[in-house]
Amino acid sequence: MTLKTFTIKAAAAGVIAALSLSVFAQQFKIKDIRVEGISRTEPGTVFSHLPFRVGDDYTPEKGAQAIRSLYQSGLFRDVNLTQDGDVIVVNLTERPAVATIQTNGIKAFDKDEVEKSLKGAGLAEGRIFNSATLDKATQELRRQYLAKGFYGVEVSTNVTPLERNRVRVTISVDEGSSSSIKQIRFTGLHAADEDDLRDVMQLGTPNWFSWYTKRDQYSREKLAGDLEAIRSWYLNRGYLDYRLDSVQVTIAPNKEDVFITINIEEGKPYKVASVKIEGEELGLDKELQGLLKPVKIGSTYSAETVNAVGESLKEKFSTLGYAFAKATPNPVTDRQKGTVDVIYTIDPGRRAYVRNVIITGNTRTRDEVVRREVRQYEASWFDSDKVKISKDRINRLGFFDDVTVEPAQVAGTRDEVDLNVHVKERPTGNITLGAGLSSSDGIILSAGISQTNIFGTGNSASVEVSNSDSTRTYALSLTQPYVTPEGVSRTIDIYDRRVDLDELDVSNVMYETLGASLSYGVPVTELDRIYLGAKVEQTKVTLRGSRDANGEPIGDSSPRRYWDYVDNFGKDPKSAALTFGWSRDSRDNALAPNKGRYQRLSGEVTLPVLDLRYYKASYQFQQYWPVAKYVTAAFNTEIGYADSYGDKEYPFFKNFYAGGIGSVRGFDSSSLGPRDSNGDNLGGQKMFNFSAELYVPLPGADRTLRAFGFFDGGWVWGKGGSNRYEGTDTSNVSLSDLRYSVGVGVAWISPLGPLKFSIAFPLNDKKGDDVQRFQFQIGTGF
Repeated sequence: MTLKTFTIKAAAAGVIAALSLSVFAQQFKIKDIRVEGISRTEPGTVFSHLPFRVGDDYTPEKGAQAIRSLYQSGLFRDVNLTQDGDVIVVNLTERPAVATIQTNGIKAFDKDEVEKSLKGAGLAEGRIFNSATLDKATQELRRQYLAKGFYGVEVSTNVTPLERNRVRVTISVDEGSSSSIKQIRFTGLHAADEDDLRDVMQLGTPNWFSWYTKRDQYSREKLAGDLEAIRSWYLNRGYLDYRLDSVQVTIAPNKEDVFITINIEEGKPYKVASVKIEGEELGLDKELQGLLKPVKIGSTYSAETVNAVGESLKEKFSTLGYAFAKATPNPVTDRQKGTVDVIYTIDPGRRAYVRNVIITGNTRTRDEVVRREVRQYEASWFDSDKVKISKDRINRLGFFDDVTVEPAQVAGTRDEVDLNVHVKERPTGNITLGAGLSSSDGIILSAGISQTNIFGTGNSASVEVSNSDSTRTYALSLTQPYVTPEGVSRTIDIYDRRVDLDELDVSNVMYETLGASLSYGVPVTELDRIYLGAKVEQTKVTLRGSRDANGEPIGDSSPRRYWDYVDNFGKDPKSAALTFGWSRDSRDNALAPNKGRYQRLSGEVTLPVLDLRYYKASYQFQQYWPVAKYVTAAFNTEIGYADSYGDKEYPFFKNFYAGGIGSVRGFDSSSLGPRDSNGDNLGGQKMFNFSAELYVPLPGADRTLRAFGFFDGGWVWGKGGSNRYEGTDTSNVSLSDLRYSVGVGVAWISPLGPLKFSIAFPLNDKKGDDVQRFQFQIGTGF
């Protein structure tokens, strides 16, 4: 029933009722009012629609008004007034209530979202049924299907009466086939090529990936975005007179094929003749002029460059407290000369200070954990640099999928803003897994559990319990990032690690290290932190086999160098060491960086109080460059050096190793470097490896799911033994020893943590190298 029909019926009923009553009673004093026929509706609701009360004089006009008002409430299907002496009897028939709503055949949309939208349109379980509301809801559903390109969709409804004046509403959808774009044509092109314009569009004709990207499915919203992208393409190449004449979208009779024609008037490109600033510059003339340099006189006009300079001008003022400064570029063209004057109109507005920092979205993380990373303080002048630093610091926590930090003007004021910090929580518990497949060891597995945001406090803890043929680890780590308000962190580690070098193809020996460490991190700048600490360890060395009278190993016993080591230090040497480190982190995100740099220097040196005398240091460097939107180039390198001091020998269990996950993919774990005469890996005291990667988002995905290609290289050098492959002194560092590999993989920020799958292909493997092509890892960043 339409609203018009409803109103006419109500009005007609009112007139009829008024006429009928006027036959036997023109006017009388109401002694009582009785309501009949209601079961769900409260009597008070009925009385609220009546224009008369007990004791009032009844008139036919009031009767008509009462009937009209009750009909318009939408609660009743039939309304009738009768007279019983001096009593008005209101006879009502209630509309049915919706008992259940069923949807069938919906695949293109999430059913829960559809039912939520129906509820928003007024059609929901427990509400009064109205056929007009049902018609409106189904028409909206059909419109959404048409917007997604389902032109053959059919939506039907069925209303089934149930007991107790209820109905069941069934909405059935026959989606048909989604319409596919068969052709995209352009007219009016002279400077551009059709392929150039198609490359900037989201929509396209079917290809190998259409089943995943849905790029060939027509959508009005996507077409509108594509038209804007085409306009930007022209404006970035100086075509300021570009005009979109028209767009024709044609649906074939089969309702499955879509043909798009885009009619364009290109115009001609303009050259920049001058760049000027107008408005209030607040004495910053020289600094602002320096920001204009990207827009070069004589170059082709580029809207992207011009707008970027405008943002730089705004940013300059916003660092000084002008939170809503404007720098509007205005291109003034000279068609005859084909030139354009770019004029920036500056309006700094009023200087503002921050009233409140408002944090939202942190359903799990405590407010103080986010707030202590904010460098834009309340009651101070607004500074966009501090806002950016705050956003980066919150992002680097790794607790959130998305972080926005935006100023909002306080209503009724001209110089106050609130800083709105909104975060979107992500799972912070990680299950760390590592796996590989090699011909010698078969499947290699390791596991661990960590939580980087315990109970929303920002503290992190990890427990590693793993056991395999080659390793067994029990480790507990606890980090408190703020043991002082200034941001001094504290990390406690307790561990028991056993390594069987025989299972790793290193040597027929096993060692077990029991230790504990304490480290403090002290912030020096917003990006830099230094670390100081100490640790104590005891390493038990277990040798296999026996020796003859001359001390030479018999048969497959542990090599002599390990027997000599035990002779010198005993079977369980102890050490106490000071640890130190430094890190600088300017990445925009800790989990999936797009730009920025990360550096880390770490080392340890034993004190001359127990059995061991050695020092060990390593340096890691990571750099990320945004190549294009969502496309990132990354470079990682690590070098290490270690040695003993005094007359002590360097402990073999502190060696560096290379090869495998986190080093040179394509080679077995710890397999690169010098080996002894038996072919066992020795590790080394000098290490170098690097990795170059290029990340590209998978079709239809964002930066949390990316494909990547990589190029790895690395090696270790050490004292003693011989290079099995070259026969040279293994202590000499030579880059010709490096092994290289290339490969492809997939990186995913999964609920379990950062995950990487990779397939690697060694480039210069030599006889004796242990190749390992497929690897995956969860829980590491590079």
